[in-house]
Amino acid sequence: MGVFDKVLKNEESLMKNDAALDYEFLPKLLPYRENEQKYLATCIKPLFSQRSGRNLFIYGAPGIGKTAAAKHVLKDLEEETDEIEVLYINCWQKNTSYKVLLEMCDLLGYKFTQNKKTVELYKVVSSIVNKKSAVFVFDEIDKAEEFDFLYFVLEEIYRKAIFLITNYRSWLVELDERIKSRLIPEMLEFKQYNAEETKGILKERISYAFIDNIWENDAFELVAKKTAELKDIRSGLFLLKESGLLAEEKSSKKILVEHVKEAMHKLDEFTIKNSAELEADSKLIYQLIKENSGKKIGEIYKVYQSKGGISSYKTFQRRIENLEEGKFIQTKKQTGAGGNTTIVEKTLKDF
Repeated sequence: MGVFDKVLKNEESLMKNDAALDYEFLPKLLPYRENEQKYLATCIKPLFSQRSGRNLFIYGAPGIGKTAAAKHVLKDLEEETDEIEVLYINCWQKNTSYKVLLEMCDLLGYKFTQNKKTVELYKVVSSIVNKKSAVFVFDEIDKAEEFDFLYFVLEEIYRKAIFLITNYRSWLVELDERIKSRLIPEMLEFKQYNAEETKGILKERISYAFIDNIWENDAFELVAKKTAELKDIRSGLFLLKESGLLAEEKSSKKILVEHVKEAMHKLDEFTIKNSAELEADSKLIYQLIKENSGKKIGEIYKVYQSKGGISSYKTFQRRIENLEEGKFIQTKKQTGAGGNTTIVEKTLKDF
């Protein structure tokens, strides 16, 4: 055996399609979400009979397939019929009614939007959509700054199904009553993948992304174990990709445990949902928790006030709950001589 036999040549790569490790990548099949997809399809089904569908509030932690399941159903719908318009909009990117309406016009193929006001865009969208039926999917709905566009869809679109997707079940409680009373959504919770499901998803992505038989079994098992522990597929995809890149950098023909361990050291830099997506007050609280991880919630609130935070303690607690739902942080109850208290910690640990 030559000394260079285990070393990659310049033109060689361990990956055949690194795009398959992006979270937005849609595999041909979406395993372990068949029931959820069937439920989404059931809510859309009345539109095929020229009737309104059912509205749905979809919630669950990040990285568990909410968006992917919705996109799979929408893709199948577009292949099935031309009589139902499909409008998927991410409300983090399109966070005002004007931006949402512009996106709707673009999806509907209407290009003459320059200098048109929001009211005019409403008329354009309704005139096009009301000739057919429509499914509206508003992803990351909690990032929208106002919700006039929802009122418009509820009032002015004749035959529709509306899906709202968020990490936060609590978001619906704070929705304007005039919208909530018209929306009357059914609830669909996406639960965490278990350890075996997590392993199955990661194996599938490896088959798409890497050439065959380059993952050592122990290395894969370590990725699967850490992903199950963090309960977020995005973490696993990050580890798969980073481990592969590290192996390539070291000219290794196999991805080994040592590459995975090195990738794990970078997990703390990898925020499952980029903190830039948080609103200003939540971002301040998140930063203070990172700096004061392991302290009591009351102690962190005092630090928050000293840094200029103006929210009441009740609002502060709600922000903490939202950060935990979004898996930025974790909390645990502790009982002591002074009674019960809550300890707040950042989610990702050092490895």
